[in-house]
Amino acid sequence: MIKRYTRQEMGQIWEEQTKWQKMLDVEIAVCEAWTQLGKMPKSSLEHIKKRAKFDLKRIKEIEKKTKHDIISFLTSVAENVGEDSRFIHMGLTSNDAIDTGAALQLKDASDILIDDLKMLLKVLKKKAKKYKYAAMAGRSHNVHAEPTTFGLKMALWYEETKRNLKRLCEAKESVCVGKLSGAVGTYSNIDPRVEKKVLKKLKLGLEPVASQIVQRDRHAQYLTTLAIIGSSLEKFTTEIRNLQHTEILEVEEFFSKGQKGSSAMPHKRNPIICERISGLARILRGNALAAMENISLWHERDISHSSVERIILPDSTILLDYMLSLSVELIDKLIVYPKTMLNNMDKTKGLMFSQRLLIALVEKGLSREQAYHIVQRNALKVWKEGADFKTLLLNDSGLKNVLSKKEIERCFDLKYVLRNIEVIFKRINI
Repeated sequence: MIKRYTRQEMGQIWEEQTKWQKMLDVEIAVCEAWTQLGKMPKSSLEHIKKRAKFDLKRIKEIEKKTKHDIISFLTSVAENVGEDSRFIHMGLTSNDAIDTGAALQLKDASDILIDDLKMLLKVLKKKAKKYKYAAMAGRSHNVHAEPTTFGLKMALWYEETKRNLKRLCEAKESVCVGKLSGAVGTYSNIDPRVEKKVLKKLKLGLEPVASQIVQRDRHAQYLTTLAIIGSSLEKFTTEIRNLQHTEILEVEEFFSKGQKGSSAMPHKRNPIICERISGLARILRGNALAAMENISLWHERDISHSSVERIILPDSTILLDYMLSLSVELIDKLIVYPKTMLNNMDKTKGLMFSQRLLIALVEKGLSREQAYHIVQRNALKVWKEGADFKTLLLNDSGLKNVLSKKEIERCFDLKYVLRNIEVIFKRINI
């Protein structure tokens, strides 16, 4: 059973306490590496590891004067460590700690989102198998097209979610990198071996060429991936909303006991979760745009990206975690009406089989234009007069010399139209 994370756990990753702790973890790992290279006494390392801590209130107090959060953080740590604090941050620049610490946060956040996607895959697969052959009207341009199945719709979402999981894993690998190469990335005051040792210990990738920062195309890829996932969720929930139209009502969002749909109309059962997910996806796309704006910075760095990331990184990961949790529950509890699906198919009185008839006429030797004219002529009568399509065809004098009654009836075989559903399911291992 996949563990279900809560929004609170995702939120904890981005709390101030966690942020500074991740940076302290980086700083201590650097001290360990310097000690291994003989540049720092072991006794000092032990003292630092024992005494290194910070106080959030003290950091904010110091920052009022310094106007520099990293210096304030280091000063708070130094007040607890004492003389050996001179070894902390040796050879580093602020963003060595900031970007490497943020990569640790993003790694933890990504693991939660990956688990969320796996849970969504699980419920989509369950629904796809259950409704594999639940026939329904396929629709294009909001008009009945050919028959499909609700299970196939779920299978399509399942496969898209698999792609989103792959995208997220790739984006995680890209963004979860650190850099410990100094002020402008030249290793002027730090040994490259320190960086290698620290990143190995922290299980982070290496930014092969850095300026003062990890390059922000990585973060843009990550935020764009979250936006794509959110857009997929909006796609799924928009379809559910459409299928919940009163005139269609083939599926319905679960409506719990005691739930109310309207302050004015007691009969309302509204798809509010679907609508919420749809709206929140817009925020993810907006944040992705902000991340792309962060790619272009002046020279080796400026700080214009920093204020943006303090919002978009926590907000986007927390938001997507919430949206995925809602989506899992939505799909798992989704109410499906297979009988209504069949009834709705009958509303167009057999028109959904028009292509099968078209092909049958072509196979008999008619040109496509001739066959199309015959089929469309009868189809238009269905639209205008409400007649039954098959009945019209059986009474069409122009068809009697081309197709037999049995051949016409065979064109309306639903099982034939859906005969390759199993092929698709096997292809995606459902």
